[in-house]
Amino acid sequence: MDAQVGESSACATALLCGVKANYETVGLDSSARFENCSLSFEARVPSLISWAQGQGKSTGLVTTTRVTHATPAALYAHAASRYWEDDGKVPSTARTSCKDIARQLLEDEPGRNINVILGGGRRHFVPKITLDPEEPDKEGRRLDGRNLIEEWSRNHRMRKAAARYVANKEQFESVDPQKVDYLLGLFAYSHMDFDVDRNTNGTGDPSLAEMTVKALRILAKNPEGYFLFVEGGRIDHAHHYNNAYRALDETLALEEAVRAVVKEVDLTETLIVVTADHSHVLTLGGLATHRGNPILGSDSKVSDVDGQPYTTLLYSNGPGYTKPRNILRDAGKDSIQTAGVPQAWATHGGEDVPVFAIGPLARILFSGSVDQSYIPHAISYASCLGNQASRCSRDGGSSIGSIGSIGSGIDSNDTMSAPISCPSAEPNSAAISSDVMNDQARNPSTKSVASRPPSKPRQPFDDLLFALLLPCAVATLQRVFHLPLSID
Repeated sequence: MDAQVGESSACATALLCGVKANYETVGLDSSARFENCSLSFEARVPSLISWAQGQGKSTGLVTTTRVTHATPAALYAHAASRYWEDDGKVPSTARTSCKDIARQLLEDEPGRNINVILGGGRRHFVPKITLDPEEPDKEGRRLDGRNLIEEWSRNHRMRKAAARYVANKEQFESVDPQKVDYLLGLFAYSHMDFDVDRNTNGTGDPSLAEMTVKALRILAKNPEGYFLFVEGGRIDHAHHYNNAYRALDETLALEEAVRAVVKEVDLTETLIVVTADHSHVLTLGGLATHRGNPILGSDSKVSDVDGQPYTTLLYSNGPGYTKPRNILRDAGKDSIQTAGVPQAWATHGGEDVPVFAIGPLARILFSGSVDQSYIPHAISYASCLGNQASRCSRDGGSSIGSIGSIGSGIDSNDTMSAPISCPSAEPNSAAISSDVMNDQARNPSTKSVASRPPSKPRQPFDDLLFALLLPCAVATLQRVFHLPLSID
């Protein structure tokens, strides 16, 4: 609300909670102020994951960032600062009143009820005296002496829940989805590695696609359905570095996750939404450059002003600004694209971003130009979550849309043709989110799914897969596409 171009936590609050938020706050409405603990209590807003749990659905989050990072935190946390990931980051004057984000994930609803939590960020869960098992030269960040990983395991044992904690690929692969109902996987001290740098051995990390499939199989056991959020968050980070290679490679990793999901779910019962929370300042330039020119390398021409080369992919700002410009014809994974303005860390962009959807009600609910905060309300409408739960009663209801043959891919032109009725039981939902590359490249990075168990009466869908393009922060879109929905 208070910034011309958004950042991840405020944008995630809009995308996952349905309300506009102020810069660098998370899970709070616009009455909150950055780092103001006292104002945060009255500003708290529920999220899609809260609504899904309210309908008895299983829930999960998968990310390649820290699980307490800005975007996934909007699913379960309410914090006046996105940086309050552990108590060491919370001002001493606020620690007794405002919990850090990791504690909220462990102790509060909906965080403590999330079935699957996979990503990085071990440092925010363990005390300073604890050395990291993978990076023994680094220690935990918590000042309260608590080991939240051990507490998570102990709490689930007390609840007699089938729970596992895993820290590497070998442990992860040993998890049988049919025997585990709660899974916590923290695979890195901070963020997980970029996929191109990932250790694929047993001591390394699972891929985004592998984490996503495991999460889906655990959540899908619930006859009431699920909501799964999956984020390819390192796409955003690569753009901040002006490193187009890794941004593109991370986008391909996300694509693999989406393909895996499409194979796992019934698209007649599953809504998949792919969008972005913010853009990045990436553009594709070139002067009469022939097709086939290396996309990561230099343009075929040089500047007609200073006679220097420049990359075909350009960033408006960031670390790629150099004098003179030494550009390789065909750059590798560590190359940095040219930037127009010198910055240590490239900014986000503020242009509109695309929304793609496939599945029941996709064409009806996701068409035209909409505001960011509209998206979770459309999802809740389709899957009967939150204040839309009463729309789907066990007594049935009126026709709300149509469904038909849907393509195997995620295509904004996919349509639905056969009428479907309001479910006789509320639908299940699941969501997945991830960071992707620039919206101009039209590469989605997050997703959510909603579909129903085949044994239940026909419903619009029970499981929700929500795909979110994270490098695109949209403060406001041009106009709102109005639908006959009740959106408070």
